[in-house]
Amino acid sequence: MQQLIDEASATIGEKLELSRFAHLTGAYVASYLHKSDPALPPTLGVLLELDGANEQVAKDVAQQIAAMAPKYLSRDEVPEDVVANERRLAEQMAREEGKPEQAVPKIVDGRVNAFFKDFTLLEQPFVKENKKTVGKVLSEAGVSAKRFARFKVGQA
Repeated sequence: MQQLIDEASATIGEKLELSRFAHLTGAYVASYLHKSDPALPPTLGVLLELDGANEQVAKDVAQQIAAMAPKYLSRDEVPEDVVANERRLAEQMAREEGKPEQAVPKIVDGRVNAFFKDFTLLEQPFVKENKKTVGKVLSEAGVSAKRFARFKVGQA
């Protein structure tokens, strides 16, 4: 791997570093590269593994990942400490806002669910049809997402 990096670095005359990579293998792996400027190379890339082939849905979901930057596939993948921290912050905010004590648990649940909608791919509103979640779009297409990786130039 290092030899490939060194050769590419010598070819373009720039120092290249490989800080992270993903190797997805499965029934169907789609890729998407996004150019922020048509005159420049892509600055963002996505790999998406589905349990079956569906080129259009894979492209749409990969674009969703590029645009909305989910951190996790599903709420099951969110580490417990992250959820606990979100709960703690939501509770603290509710109390600082002077919310009635009996309302705090429901407010906390609502804010934690909002966190899941923002940061888990399957619960995000689908950008092309925001009345559906990404999970619903995949389900209707008869496929499910297994894993994804999102890379942005300069991001560790």
